[in-house]
Amino acid sequence: MIIPELPDYLTKLGGEDYKGLIIALFTLTAGLSRPFSGKLADKIGRVPVMIFGAAVCLLVSLLYPIISSVAGFLLLRFFHGFSTGFTPTGISAFVADIVPFDRRGEAMGLQSLFSSLGMAAGPAFGGFIAAKFGLDPLFYCSSAVALMSILLLIRLKETVAETVPFSFRHFHLKKNEIIEKRVLAPCFVLFFSYLSFGIVLTIIPDFSVFLGFTNKGLFFAVFTLSSLAIRLLAGRTSDRYGRTPVLRAATVCLFLAMTTIALSQSGEMLIFAGVLFGFAMGMTSPTIAAWTIDLSLTQFRGRGLATMYIALEAGIGLGALVAGWVYANKYENFPLVFSIGAAGAAIGFIFLLIYRPKPLEAKAL
Repeated sequence: MIIPELPDYLTKLGGEDYKGLIIALFTLTAGLSRPFSGKLADKIGRVPVMIFGAAVCLLVSLLYPIISSVAGFLLLRFFHGFSTGFTPTGISAFVADIVPFDRRGEAMGLQSLFSSLGMAAGPAFGGFIAAKFGLDPLFYCSSAVALMSILLLIRLKETVAETVPFSFRHFHLKKNEIIEKRVLAPCFVLFFSYLSFGIVLTIIPDFSVFLGFTNKGLFFAVFTLSSLAIRLLAGRTSDRYGRTPVLRAATVCLFLAMTTIALSQSGEMLIFAGVLFGFAMGMTSPTIAAWTIDLSLTQFRGRGLATMYIALEAGIGLGALVAGWVYANKYENFPLVFSIGAAGAAIGFIFLLIYRPKPLEAKAL
């Protein structure tokens, strides 16, 4: 809901040179918190981890209207990242716990389908609220949605059979508890794919205005809606034919999408690119998640998924930072920024062409 409006909000505070940090700080915190959320999801349970993340979202959204300085805004973005650092880790682990092995791709597709519905409605709805009522009501609505999610989460039955009480000792991480090495292959592809996502989140609002759009959330709504049509199909296809064939198609589609955005000179061309971008993300998200679960040991499933999300946040954060630095509020730099995303997609595709799974992994796939 709030992402499309944040660049203008930061500009009004006098921080137009820090637009790249809007996404980067958020994803930095989310990435740093992933090892802890993964360990806690395996120890104290999936449900408490999900609720904590949603509670952070609720609180921080209430604080945005109070902040009147660039430093305060950036600090809030940093803490807001805990919401994404915890809730999706718990959700993915919860879903993985309750679905059969041969339908993981389909289940991840269904999960990401509902995630996409929220991402589709959020920017468009947020843009409407901001234009009609202002930014403060927008932040309050965001907080209200977080509260609704908490009310849903507290009704779930925990899926971890033997949980332990929360202890601050859980925040002490050993080296092998930070990264799950078994899932590095899908994480590599995810990282280079989500460079584009960080670029899009940071630059598309300004690029949309440059091309004449009045609603900066329209592109986000288009690409998210287009991803809905393919997520379940991609998940089921990966269950039947394997994860890597689907991901090869996804990286090719992502390359075409980012190249089209870089060449866009009209709103219609940008919308077409948004459809391609949605197809690419719709294929990537559930397939990577299913592949990660395939490779994770049951008792360390939270850690494996946390590692996946670290790669996701690293890709988004680096993409946002590079985008903000290269763009530098100069319209002539738009093509170069989006070309960087295309290059990341190409790297992912090349890796998938030469990648050969280990025997145990091949059996899982």
